[in-house]
Amino acid sequence: MIAPESLAGFLLTSVLLCLAPGPDNLFVLTQSAMYGFRSGLLVTLGLCTGLIVHTSAVALGIAVIFQESTQAFFLLKTIGAMYLVYLAWQALRAPVVSIDERRGSTLSRAALYRRGIFMNVTNPKVSVFFLAFLPQFADPAQGDLVLQFFVLGAIFIAATLGVFGSIAFAAGALGSWLGRSPRAQKFLNQASALVLIGLAARLLTTRA
Repeated sequence: MIAPESLAGFLLTSVLLCLAPGPDNLFVLTQSAMYGFRSGLLVTLGLCTGLIVHTSAVALGIAVIFQESTQAFFLLKTIGAMYLVYLAWQALRAPVVSIDERRGSTLSRAALYRRGIFMNVTNPKVSVFFLAFLPQFADPAQGDLVLQFFVLGAIFIAATLGVFGSIAFAAGALGSWLGRSPRAQKFLNQASALVLIGLAARLLTTRA
């Protein structure tokens, strides 16, 4: 099994990485601000499920495909970018309604959860990142590497859930406050769309 000091170092590094501005935590922030804390938490759970997929990809060697095949990498990131642009379009055309109406309509819990999964899984950069990051804390001398990768993935998911859950709570509270003003709500829609388009552009320009 992995040494306790390595696990502690990995946990600290994971928390710092989750706190750094990136596509996933910005996505949680925009969704929470628009639809509320619970919606952001469901998106976070979806993102964490996506991390299970990426951890499995690293443990089973599938992530190497995205590192070696430019076509596969380009295809997956293009799908992800198109999805983000679609969400930006939805944000721009969202009507200005009361915050309770907005948060009580449109998306089901399952849809929000699926949104998080799709957002994470269609970002091949996560698999490539895990492929470079997880082996630094694994040691063949400590036992089965596949098991170690899954342990490290579980710790990273726990860190993600804690950090992103806090972001969802803060953004949800801010969204509730802004939602009382139609002008502020329109600004929130436009800002969310801008962030989503920026994330799409960033995803398209990433390289394996």
